[in-house]
Amino acid sequence: MTGRPAFAMDFTAAAADIDELGHVNNAVWVQWIERIAVAHWRSVADPAHDSAYFWVIVRHEVDYLRSAVEGETVRARTWVGEAPQGARFDRFVEFTGADGKARVRARTVWAIIDKAAGRPVRVPSEVIAPFLSGE
Repeated sequence: MTGRPAFAMDFTAAAADIDELGHVNNAVWVQWIERIAVAHWRSVADPAHDSAYFWVIVRHEVDYLRSAVEGETVRARTWVGEAPQGARFDRFVEFTGADGKARVRARTVWAIIDKAAGRPVRVPSEVIAPFLSGE
């Protein structure tokens, strides 16, 4: 992780999250990645920015390192990458178990959409500033 401010939340694997191999399904990890990203956005975004923009996932890179089983709680931490590239911005997520070992690591690329225009726009500096500085 870089020196960027991180946001954390816990996820507990429910029976519906478990696949035929007895562990959290890969698709569930991706849903959790999206949930923590949205929660992070809403925790620091200016309400005017939340009203004006939304984010869409452009790309996922996920490393599945260890499994998690039903009833297990994992701690997810997320932080943003370097400065945006146009409309795109990187976000990192790491899930760890109670043993402190990483279960899943991901890098996702998000694009910001202007709700009024209905299209991607360059990420405004005032929108991303709280994610870079923790202010």
